Amino acid sequence: MDDTLHPALLPAGLGDLLPPEARVEADVVNALMATLQAHGYERVKPPLVEFEASLLGGPGAAMAQETFRMMDPISQRMIGVRADMTLQTARIATTRLVKSPRPLRLSYAGQVLRVRGSQLRPERQFGQVGAELIGSDAPEADAEVVLLAVEALSAIGVTGLSVDLTMPTLVPAVLRGLDVPERVAQAVRDALAHKDAAKVQALGGPVAQILSVLMTAAGPVEAGLAKLGTLQLTPEAMAELARLRDVALLIRSALPDLSLTIDPVENRGFEYHTGVSFTFFARNVRGELGRGGRYNAQPGGSADGAVVTLANPLIEPATGFTLYTDTAVRAAPEPKPTPKLYLPYGTPREAGAKLRAEGWITVMALSQGDAAQDAARLGCTHLYRDGSVAPLQGSN
Repeated sequence: MDDTLHPALLPAGLGDLLPPEARVEADVVNALMATLQAHGYERVKPPLVEFEASLLGGPGAAMAQETFRMMDPISQRMIGVRADMTLQTARIATTRLVKSPRPLRLSYAGQVLRVRGSQLRPERQFGQVGAELIGSDAPEADAEVVLLAVEALSAIGVTGLSVDLTMPTLVPAVLRGLDVPERVAQAVRDALAHKDAAKVQALGGPVAQILSVLMTAAGPVEAGLAKLGTLQLTPEAMAELARLRDVALLIRSALPDLSLTIDPVENRGFEYHTGVSFTFFARNVRGELGRGGRYNAQPGGSADGAVVTLANPLIEPATGFTLYTDTAVRAAPEPKPTPKLYLPYGTPREAGAKLRAEGWITVMALSQGDAAQDAARLGCTHLYRDGSVAPLQGSN
């Protein structure tokens, strides 16, 4: 059997992006970043790989199963390819930018690689655009990043946006308040992960009663908050509910027409989050546009493979979001065809430079030939002839 691979064959979950899709994605990234930067989120550029302990220390442990790892031939230490850029940005904030004024607003754009895809996201390599607000624990900070993501997505033409809020720390607080044994707590988490109402009811007692209310509160934010308001919980759990309510009301006040929902028991994908978290969707678009939430920003691990070994590691409250560029491209309107101008052989370079300065994309002929035929063959829409620009016959 011939085991030679075809040169176009790529590993599962990886793919080439061809014209014009590659340009469209780049335009979408630039437009998203322009919105973030207009709100004072300064851009950083983390490396593609880091020491394994740095990537996977602290909150990064949640990404351990998604991270490609290898031996660095220079340092002889294990390194990992980033599977997410959020915690890299947190590392930069708490080390390189530790003396910068707070709250610190940072943004980023780049590619990530994961060991495996998911049912909704089979891609293993994809682009991220994100923003992190570090050094503030105020509900206004949570609301700011949600509103910023909505504005950025709206700026590229995404319509039918919806935001789903969750509080991954709420159920653990409820279980602690009821002194639920760990064995039962694990059964609760399994039932909630599968939205198994019957299994929750089978638990019986106050656990079943409270969790049933939390599950039925999932949906439009106003109705959900009303149901949650009927609960009598421990001070810790009530504080979690109050924070969720405060953030939801701030978002609703700023964007009354936004489709805003809550899911108080959702936890999957928010393993390292420590407060209000959120997911972005768009009508008729498969998969998530992005997600984010509150977490603890900290340096990560040490170069010797241990968890943080600094004497006084800086741990700061932070919140932020990551948008997935491939889904954002699918959600954005179909871009209009780009006019392209064919320059026949011998066109003066000065003429081409002047046309490009006017906004034209030009294609220069490299040899003599039928200019009209060559222009059509190369997908041009206009032809430069006798010092003027004319539409190519048959082009749209």
